[in-house]
Amino acid sequence: MISGKKILVTGVTGMVGSPIAHYLAKDNEVWGAARFTDPETRKPLEAAGIKTVAVDVGSGDFSNVPDDFTYVIHANWMRAGIAQLQEAIRNNIEGPGLLMQHTRKAKATLVVSGMPIYSPHADPKHLFTESDPIGNAGYAYAPTSPYSKAGVEAVARFCARAFSMPTVIMRLNTVMGATRGMFPQVIKAVLSGSPLQAPYDPNMHSPIHTDDMVWQVESLLGAAAVPALCVNWGSDEATAMQDWVAKINEWSGKDATVEVRTLAGAPISNPADPTLRKSITGPCRMDFWTELRKTYDAIVASGDTAANLSGIAIPNRK
Repeated sequence: MISGKKILVTGVTGMVGSPIAHYLAKDNEVWGAARFTDPETRKPLEAAGIKTVAVDVGSGDFSNVPDDFTYVIHANWMRAGIAQLQEAIRNNIEGPGLLMQHTRKAKATLVVSGMPIYSPHADPKHLFTESDPIGNAGYAYAPTSPYSKAGVEAVARFCARAFSMPTVIMRLNTVMGATRGMFPQVIKAVLSGSPLQAPYDPNMHSPIHTDDMVWQVESLLGAAAVPALCVNWGSDEATAMQDWVAKINEWSGKDATVEVRTLAGAPISNPADPTLRKSITGPCRMDFWTELRKTYDAIVASGDTAANLSGIAIPNRK
């Protein structure tokens, strides 16, 4: 258990940064960085003992951010359309490099990348390994992601070597356990009768629960190295979106189906080989189907079943 350390978490209002910051703040001095355009988003963080600091990472201005952190976890991310490519480069590539330069005294840095970096594979059940080809995917919902992922990894690798900064780069898979994201969307779509679409049948993922992510952070920071180490951040077992929907139908009595709609240039599936990550952290602790049921029960209890999929279940990945 990490304790007594000074830690910076960027993207602290996001699905990744928030649970990690809350977890670490129990025993550490945690600083949480984000734009904080809505001051209300600071309150739950500060109530948890997190020191919030407003930062526009892309600006390169870190005058209000200390430079003596023991650990840095960079989870800040801007999802952008192709018309915003230059802004995405500024925020997702240049900014992280400038941040790492500023925090180069850190004992270890964890940079969150994502599965969109991988080039598509013809086999939907192919488990992407860290050595698979990258940079040749297209996403209708986030067309700048493949470029940004490759860019931030290149910058992080450069900084690791240039500043002798031990770094681990995490290629994040689909996240579960959050109140927003893909799984609440899929559940609400089934319950409300909204259309569900996927690029292939089966559409495979390796969903990782936020509870697994938070306890794995310590081991992953311990694996940070020079040159930087790239690691898939997913669960131990791949599952298909079609199977999620079938199970939710069983629980709810609905009869939702998943329409296959191919997206040009997009991967047809998203499963990750967990071998390297398991060698560092050990196996995941959370059971996928148990946690999916918990999310389902919470949504039913809330009465909020309004889906916002625009006809497609979008993987909410970094």
